[in-house]
Amino acid sequence: MQYKYHWNLAATRKQMTEDPRVRAIAEDLGVFLPTAQLLVNRGCTTPAEARSFLAKEEEQLHDPFLMKDMDRAVERIVAAIEGKERIVIYGDYDVDGVTSTTCLTLYLASRGADVGYFIPSRAGEGYGVSEGALRKLAEEGCRLIVTVDTGVTASAEVVLAHELGMDIVITDHHECHEDLPEAEAVVNPRRPDCTYPFKELAGVGVVFKLLCALEAVLSPDDGMMDCVRRVAKEYGDLVAIGTVADVMPIRDENRLIVSYGLSLLENTARPGLVELIEATRMEAKAATRRKITASYIGYTIAPRINAAGRIRDASLAVELLLAKDCDTAAPLARHLCDINRERQEEENKIMEEAYAKIAAEHDFEHDPVIVLSAENWHHGIIGIVASRITEKYGCPSILVSFEGAGEEKKPDDPGKGSGRSVKGLNLVEALVSCSDLLEKYGGHELAAGLTVKRENLAEFKRRLNDYARERLNPAEMMPELDAECELAAPDITLEQASELYSLEPYGVSNPVPVFILRNASVAEITPVGGGRHTRVILRTGGKNVTAMCFRMSTRELDLYPGDEVDVLFTLDVNEFQNQKTVQLIVKDIRLTAERMDAENRERELYELFRTGKTLRGLASAQAVIPAREDFAEVYGLLRRQLSADRDSFTVRALSWLAASEGRPIGYIKLKVILLTFRELGLFGVERLSGEPEIFAFRRIVTRGKVDLTAAAVYRKIMHDFGQD
Repeated sequence: MQYKYHWNLAATRKQMTEDPRVRAIAEDLGVFLPTAQLLVNRGCTTPAEARSFLAKEEEQLHDPFLMKDMDRAVERIVAAIEGKERIVIYGDYDVDGVTSTTCLTLYLASRGADVGYFIPSRAGEGYGVSEGALRKLAEEGCRLIVTVDTGVTASAEVVLAHELGMDIVITDHHECHEDLPEAEAVVNPRRPDCTYPFKELAGVGVVFKLLCALEAVLSPDDGMMDCVRRVAKEYGDLVAIGTVADVMPIRDENRLIVSYGLSLLENTARPGLVELIEATRMEAKAATRRKITASYIGYTIAPRINAAGRIRDASLAVELLLAKDCDTAAPLARHLCDINRERQEEENKIMEEAYAKIAAEHDFEHDPVIVLSAENWHHGIIGIVASRITEKYGCPSILVSFEGAGEEKKPDDPGKGSGRSVKGLNLVEALVSCSDLLEKYGGHELAAGLTVKRENLAEFKRRLNDYARERLNPAEMMPELDAECELAAPDITLEQASELYSLEPYGVSNPVPVFILRNASVAEITPVGGGRHTRVILRTGGKNVTAMCFRMSTRELDLYPGDEVDVLFTLDVNEFQNQKTVQLIVKDIRLTAERMDAENRERELYELFRTGKTLRGLASAQAVIPAREDFAEVYGLLRRQLSADRDSFTVRALSWLAASEGRPIGYIKLKVILLTFRELGLFGVERLSGEPEIFAFRRIVTRGKVDLTAAAVYRKIMHDFGQD
């Protein structure tokens, strides 16, 4: 048994309390020591630097015209507005694309432009600018297309647009090819020839800069900062949502944009967001709405906007954000929540099927990459499931769906795949090594998409694993989690959790603070959310603390009252029935090292016994030989549990059940008992694969007294200690 993650810790509690920089910042700013440690972790070495960080004094907004082609883009768009040309905003179906489309559509409409928008469907047209869409827009009278969050690789499509009588202005933030499209303008801070000082804007961030530039040209009597303030006040909420959802680094301009956007969202008057926030509150049955933070965007608002593009039509989300009144917005917001629930249900269904396939098909010892396929998995959801699988198993995964292929399986059926990787395996480079087997592919180091014909899937899986086997060291594949510092019971307070809001907005480059609590005792453990999540009550420092384990079932956790655990978590303020309490949001929870070592020593001893070696001299007979009363205890509790329709248990669960009934039974004893039961036919006993160690049981009717010595496993353990 081993830990699932390797924990990296920046500062122990002792280091935190003794660091003079931490103490000086805490005393000068009047903050708690953990908050001061977080500021030190972010590069603040003095109280003045910490104060500047909190006030966001070092960040600044840059002149939008520093961006290459911004002047050309503005000139062409202004000409289209003045000439009453039909303008179409061509966006993407994710949150960044939806918010980008909404911002530019609203702004151009406010300036009297003849403007519409188009977002391709994920399943039909796929990502990016397509020939079919261009022909359709040309037929509808479009004369200028402005792309948002897409288009920087659409060279052939730009040529076609010109042939169809349309101009294209491209705004994007993705990596560029060496040859840029010959559009009227290509506005992208990642252009090799663009000297804009901040390269990590989201697509909606690039649109924000475009709006500032347009406002400056269309309002020549106003200064640039006045124009920026107007644009930020009108669209900052949408820019913040898109930036956070696209997981962009929250530093430089992004930190200012998101911070201001969050303040707007707290009191938003935008009907679509008012109703979406209200719909999520009603869905959660919360008396009051939660504080608007970057995490709230990432886990509550963004998934609902994203769900439309994943399994329906992203235009639903755009229409919500464009809505002019709450009567129009309310049903759209509820519909997005319904779609998101459907997405969650489909995600759970695919995950269950994928886990079953992994248990039945995947050889972890031979294949470092999990490759799964199915006929009916939704293309828009398999990427989420791949992320969950990679997180759970710590290895790369690719899911391929032949959705829509029909009942007859044909060799040339195209399967759409989505993959996630781990540190040490560049997924795109891995796909390049198999490119002759793929119809198309693309993505990033840790995430990619592909299309593969059915007839090539088996060979693709083989070659991909051959490639990965040469580059991945299994010993180095354990995923890592980073923690900022250790906390003790006195640090876990509502006041400390509330103070963490001062470091918002969180995101890449300013991550949500993660802490470690050591040597807590499990007091209670309860399944919630239909068993998908778990609530753990921890006892630490003489008080109880609630810890929420989302997407962790009680069986997966395999923890029980009385266990001593270490917890890696974020601090959260829970609001219920107008009461605020502090709670831990668990990222990982595990037995303390001392307890884990003790249990692993028992497992190692059992392995020696299983392979024929004697335990005499390594353990006492009392510790490893089960008494007849031990057999009776386990037999009785299994009969009772099977009568209650519970037919499988982890070894730790059986140990705890026995202990809770007053008869603790150690690991070796329990394994000997289970194998004896199987050998004597008292129960059908089957070991299921995977961790934690699980056994399934089937009741077998027996009569009369049982002779335990008829079982070879029991005779051996007795013989080893001279008790036969």
